[in-house]
Amino acid sequence: MKTDGTVHNTLTPHHRCLIPAVALLLVLAGMTSIPPRADAAGCESLAAFSVPNMTITASETISTGAFRELTLLPPFCRVAATLKPSSDSDIQIEVWLPASNWNGKFQGVGNGGLAGSINYAAMGQALRRGYATSSTDTGHIGNTTRELLDHPEKVIDFGYRAIHEMTVKAKIIIDAFYGNSPHYSYFDGCSTGGRQGFKEAQRFAADYDGIISGSPAADGTHIAVGRMWIASATLKDPASLIPRNKYLMIHQAVVGACDAIDGLKDGLIDDPRRCTFDFKSLECKADDGLSCLTPAQADAAKKILSPVTNPRTGAEILPGLEPGSEMGWALQAGGPQPEGNSLDRLKHLVFKNPDWDWRTFNFDGDVALAEKADNGMVDAVDPNLKEFASSGGKLLVYHGWSDQSIAPQATIQYYNSVLKTMGGATETSPWIRLFMVPGMGHCSGGDGPNAFDAMSALEEWVEKGKAPDRIVASHSTAGQVDRTRPLCPYPQVARYTGNGSIDDAANFVCR
Repeated sequence: MKTDGTVHNTLTPHHRCLIPAVALLLVLAGMTSIPPRADAAGCESLAAFSVPNMTITASETISTGAFRELTLLPPFCRVAATLKPSSDSDIQIEVWLPASNWNGKFQGVGNGGLAGSINYAAMGQALRRGYATSSTDTGHIGNTTRELLDHPEKVIDFGYRAIHEMTVKAKIIIDAFYGNSPHYSYFDGCSTGGRQGFKEAQRFAADYDGIISGSPAADGTHIAVGRMWIASATLKDPASLIPRNKYLMIHQAVVGACDAIDGLKDGLIDDPRRCTFDFKSLECKADDGLSCLTPAQADAAKKILSPVTNPRTGAEILPGLEPGSEMGWALQAGGPQPEGNSLDRLKHLVFKNPDWDWRTFNFDGDVALAEKADNGMVDAVDPNLKEFASSGGKLLVYHGWSDQSIAPQATIQYYNSVLKTMGGATETSPWIRLFMVPGMGHCSGGDGPNAFDAMSALEEWVEKGKAPDRIVASHSTAGQVDRTRPLCPYPQVARYTGNGSIDDAANFVCR
């Protein structure tokens, strides 16, 4: 993390600890003849590499520039392996190693949804940047937790162990292939990947020097509860279903009412918490139509943006979605069933019944049951990151204000809980920063500038000690950038200087 300018000291403490272990494993396995540099023979010879609880299933050089649906890839050594840290584990991983121009770094990449597959697209992005990279299916096949039903070891793999085991084994393979451990190790994930990043920081502080956690599905238990809340409000009664062809009308009305609250009319709601929109103002004056909402639909729209609460105690369980998210409501409120990932998780991991009827969900007793069922195995809500921070780790978190999948304020609440637990940390903390993205949906997309290079910002932070005080994001239409805007460390926001184009990030300051 910190260096004195020499090659040897660019290795972090946990990497330096790893090297003797790697050397010992190589000696024990009789594999000291593995070539120390990247070449075709070295790649194929990894097929015989032996490490406890790991079996290499493929080792091949990919030199065509293409793999599966990916193109423009540099030549690389592809290693596939099966990991069995428990008798019931069956974790698949892949490690991709640049055949030349390796940047000396490792990047683990996260999953989406319920995982169940290798994230080749994210691996391709890392490989193009010169990284050795790795991904895992987290120990099951397909975007479902069906295989995890009554298999507690597989739940542990899905929750946190697969990513950790992938990371440890990938570093061993990297050392065997190049003759060097990575100088720096990074993790990049969004949604489920954001949760995985949090879990790494919470449980395995030595795995990564820097972690990017985007739109983190950290509190999956309460996220599932929130999705039952929206489903109950919009799908139980057919009269409450809001037709998808009304979303644009609702969105335009909400943005029109709240756009200028921040002093700048730019088509974005800078901080949706300041927007109070009355959906009754959209109620039909006569017959139902595309330009208005029925009373039942107006009530449902209000419920989508309302906090999830316990009907008996009134206690908040989860914040609601935010004004500005309307174009993405179909994910949770489009029907005919609740959002699929959360419904799947409740069926198999909470109620342990594939035929469970979501309409029976109780927002009092069933919430407690869901919390008990997880017991910290999957959810990543522990605010104690002292070991990660003290080891020099850096955590960059981002979340779109228009996220249609995960409540943005849930991430803010977790961030604040970390600051409180750590004591004295602020938005200018030397190790953790949160960037809220106006107008961005879940992980990407939306009305606002939503494309940005978080990895370069993290590299500067980890390797050069330059903490990100702003990250420039862009918005494109038909492939052409039409707006840039700085993202600011929370709770700072981008403010227009009053001069120049409002579509140019240079004319905004964070304050």
